Parts: sequence; structure tokens; C-alpha cells
Amino acid sequence: MSNWPLLSLLIWLPIVGGALVLALGNARASAARWLALVVSLATFAISIPLLTGFDFADPGMQFAEKHAWVPAFKIWYSLGADGISVALIVLTTLTTVLALVGAWGSVEKRVSQYVAAFLFLEGMMIGVFCAMDAMLFYVFFEAMLIPMFLIIGVWGGPRRIYASLKFFLYTFLGSVFMLIGLIYLYNKGGSFQLADLYALQLNAKEQTWLFFAFLIAFAVKVPMFPVHTWLPDAHVEAPTAGSVILAAIMLKIGGYGFLRFSLPIVPDAGYEWATLLIVLSLIGVIYVGLVALVQDDMKKLIAYSSVSHMGFVTLGIFIAFGMMRDYGNLDGARLGLQGAMVQMISHGFVSGAMFSCVGVLYDRMHTRMIKDYGGVANVMPWFAVFFVLFGMANAGLPGTSGFVGEFMVIVASFQKHPLIALAAASTLVIGAAYTLWLIKRVMYGEVANAHVAELKDINAREALVLGVFAAGVLAIGLYPKPLTDLMEPSIAQLAMQLANSKL
Repeated sequence: MSNWPLLSLLIWLPIVGGALVLALGNARASAARWLALVVSLATFAISIPLLTGFDFADPGMQFAEKHAWVPAFKIWYSLGADGISVALIVLTTLTTVLALVGAWGSVEKRVSQYVAAFLFLEGMMIGVFCAMDAMLFYVFFEAMLIPMFLIIGVWGGPRRIYASLKFFLYTFLGSVFMLIGLIYLYNKGGSFQLADLYALQLNAKEQTWLFFAFLIAFAVKVPMFPVHTWLPDAHVEAPTAGSVILAAIMLKIGGYGFLRFSLPIVPDAGYEWATLLIVLSLIGVIYVGLVALVQDDMKKLIAYSSVSHMGFVTLGIFIAFGMMRDYGNLDGARLGLQGAMVQMISHGFVSGAMFSCVGVLYDRMHTRMIKDYGGVANVMPWFAVFFVLFGMANAGLPGTSGFVGEFMVIVASFQKHPLIALAAASTLVIGAAYTLWLIKRVMYGEVANAHVAELKDINAREALVLGVFAAGVLAIGLYPKPLTDLMEPSIAQLAMQLANSKL
């Protein structure tokens, strides 16, 4: 398939498939589910050649496609994927399959529209990860808000309208600043191609303004403290599959944006303001973790936990600046960036799994409140095995994926300053506290009430979904080398770009 337009197939197959699913109408719900599943499986299958055909020694963009799109403004339909993109694309295609299988019977109204929204969302997220033209990136970046807005607003909980509007306004407002920055870069350099933007010379003032324009857009997406407040509301009100995609994939687009735009385009401003971003990341890791401790809603607890763990992504990214500029430490910079990327992929598996577990319980009990549970392990032993495994990964237990990325970032932080590493490492204690407390209250002890006593253990479909998540968590935790080898050439090239001043 080396001559096939793989990236275009990955973008447009789910979008066209979503249109076909919509055409089935809501009267044929079963057919809509099966067609959506077939399309998502085909998309996942097409993403596999990205791994098998990838040149691990090449740090540049592979599988490139380039066609004229809006010639008057030199906007190109330009696609490409490096190791960073490939890892995120495969995570997207796999997670979409798991989300659709996991939500098989959980929605009964407007089923064709529901599953079609996930296919549209999948195509647009893949477009973000492989767009090599800044305006094409922006179009996909904005368009993916629409299906998620509908998923939360139509199929969400009692406060779904509030949550969906808050989600949309936060993310849309942030991306407006990015659009202004891109237009400025186009007026200065005459191109939206990322390669041209990387080569553009910018003075200190220009870089500062552009850095904050990108920061606002991507910080909301991560989300970083203090622009994280939309996420718990969105997670609590979203249906389970929506929470899985939101946590496992959409949050990664913020971190990806920092790597694709902020670091290579404005490296001097990134170094100048790295301390601010490190402080905000540490506040997110510690403060938001403490907020998770006091939650009485399982979904909200996991949502705050998700924000806390994503703080390691931005911490690893901006630690890299100090490693290169202050100490000339290429290995330290690469370790920080690699740790950020491993944390992104790991977080996709762990957070997706945790929200899937909450969905399993909610489908049976129709409540997310921790106080309504207790002793679940007595009646759902196989479910308890998965729940405890994912909880341990969420707490950063060695041998699980949750440990690897955080450990790499903490080691890189120690080379910058021991106090940064100490603050970052405190999340292992805080994370263990809220995760173990959640497990204790939900899983163990005597059976709390008659509703818990009537619970049935997971079926084959649920076991398949949780089993795949578990395989990802253990694979990365026990042997992360294939993942780090995939991303290493691109990470090394990115680290070298940090050292090159544009002033």
C-alpha cells in the first residue's frame, strides 16, 4: 500500500462512512451500529500500514500528499506523518473502535446520528494529526468541535446544554487567537506550510505575541490550569463513549499543537516563558490532583485526575527548553519530550479505560455517585480485576503505562532542578490517594445495598473492550521500546530545533 494515499483514506473513510450511516436513518439502529463498526474497523486496519511501512530512521514527514486547495492564498491540502503523528493516529483509530463497541447498546435514541458523529469526529482528529498546512490544521481543529458538541449536547446528562456550550465556547474562543497568529505569519512569510513557518525569522516581540496566541488555543485543549474548568463538566454530562474519546484523543491535540507549532515556530519565546508554563503545569499536577480527592462523583474524580496527569505532558515539553538552552543537554531535552509523548499515549489508554469502567457500572446502576456503591468486587469479580488494574495504572504503578511517561518527565525535571522533580513526583502520592480511595469505596467491603447485590459481571463485549485497554496499558508499561523507537527520530529533531535561535 506504499503508493496509496493512506492519510487521505484515514481522514475521509470515516467521514464518508459517517454520511452513509446518517443516510440509513434512525429507523435502522442496528444497521447503523454495524455499519459504523465496520467503517471504524476498516479505518483501524488502514492505519496499521503506517506502522509496518514506517521508516524508523527518518525524522521527517512520511506518506506525504500535497494538492492545491485554495491557490489564491497558497493554501494546500498537504498531509504527512512522522513518528509522533503515527502514534497518535493509530491510538485514534483503535480508541474509536473501542468506544463504538463499548457504547453498543447504551444509546437508544437517534442511534444513526450518534454513531455517525463519532465517525466524523474520528476523521477530523486524524486530519489534525497529519495536516502539514497550518490553515488545513485549523480547519480540522475547529471542525472536530461540532460532532463533540452534538455528542454532549444531544446525548448527554441533565446539564448537557450547559456543558456543551461551555466546552464549545472555551475551545472555540481559544482557537480564534491561533487563527490571528496564523494570519500574521502568512502576511509575513506568504505561506501556510508548516515547513515554511519553521524557517521564518521572527523577532522577540513577534515571537512573544505568537507564543501566547498559540498558548491560549492549546492550553484550553490540554487543558492546563487555570483554563481547565470546562473539562469536568463536559465529562460528567457526556455519554460514556464521548468521555472516552474526549479524554483519550481530544486532549492530546493540545500537547500535539505545542510540539507542532509553539516549539519550532517561536523557540525563543518558548524558552523565555518556559518557567511560567512549568509553574502552571506543576499547579495543575498538584492542585487539580487535590481537587480530585474531594469528589463524590466517579466521573468527575477521573476527569480531574485526567487534568492532573496531562500536566506531565506540558511539564515535559517545557522542561526541554531549559535542558537545551541552559545546559546544552540534548539527552535531557529528548527525555522530557519523549516522556511527554509517552504520557500522552499512556493517558489515552488509562483514561479511556477508566471512563469505560464507569460506563459499565452506570449502564447497570444509572448512578455515578461513589456513595451508591460498595462491595462491587463481590458480585463482579472479573470487572474488579480490570478496574483495579486501571486504577493502579492511574496511580503510576511500575509495570503499567502510567509509570513510564511520568518517570521519564520526573527524571528530566530533576536535571533542570530537583525541586521541580520533587513537586512533580508528589502526584504519585496524591494520585495513589484518590485512586485507592475510589477503589476501596466502590470495589471492596460488604455489598452496600440490594442494587449492588443484583449486579451482573461483565459480558463478552465489555471484556473485549477492557481487555484491549489492559493490553495497551501493560504493553507500554512492560516494554515501551517499540513506542519510543517510533517517535525517537522526530523527538531528536524537535529537540535540536529548540537550540536554534531565530533572533
